Amino acid sequence: MNKPLECIFPNPPTGVDPTLLDVDAVPRHVAVIMDGNGRWAKERGKNRLFGHKAGIDAVRETIRCASDLGVRYLTIYSFSSENWKRPQDEVIGLMNLFATTMLAEVDGLHEEHVRVMTIGRVDALPKKTRDAFAKAWEKTKDNDGMTLVVAVNYGGRQELLDALSSYMDDVHAALREGRAPEELSEEVLVRHLYTADIPDPDLLIRTSGEMRVSNFLLWQIAYSEFVCTEVLWPDFNRYELLRALLEFQGRDRRFGAVK
Repeated sequence: MNKPLECIFPNPPTGVDPTLLDVDAVPRHVAVIMDGNGRWAKERGKNRLFGHKAGIDAVRETIRCASDLGVRYLTIYSFSSENWKRPQDEVIGLMNLFATTMLAEVDGLHEEHVRVMTIGRVDALPKKTRDAFAKAWEKTKDNDGMTLVVAVNYGGRQELLDALSSYMDDVHAALREGRAPEELSEEVLVRHLYTADIPDPDLLIRTSGEMRVSNFLLWQIAYSEFVCTEVLWPDFNRYELLRALLEFQGRDRRFGAVK
């Protein structure tokens, strides 16, 4: 952990006790489905893009807090492969928001030793957005702190199809070269996933009270602990993250075994 708990959680609300957190048992990988921006904006009589912009503060605070607590990987579900179906003005606004936010934040993330990477079909993004993510990766790729994984144009089913396609490419290459193809197994398939070098999430957080995985990390969350909160994403903060971590630490993880 990078900072004392009293510095990370300086003014806890009533009923939230940071001292209950076991800093030696913080999950290695936390994944977040950031939901509720649109509803948050609607409650205030604003358009959905207003909510997405407000959600940036929650992203920023979650990144900083997770990094300070020693979380090694934080994956945020930013834009799914199904989100292209949204109104065009919202999609364009989101793509521009991704680009401007990434460029504005990358220097600060770099100073915090955070490594930024993306998963998903990034090649399909607008050039401005692709370039912003590429710049962030290039600037931070050698950092040794927390890895921030941005899932953008991502879909879990899509990832599995891409992994199988990549595996078949290897099979065909082996046959062309007169070699025996590597037999398909869980270990082999994992090497072809977008997350090949990333451990599976220990904890999956979903905001806004919804109870579904929305095509997110379908392979990787097989044994993740789920914490769902009624809080809409723009209202998510370090104390909501603390609540989720405390709930996670109260779980008995058995991975299919009996204790």
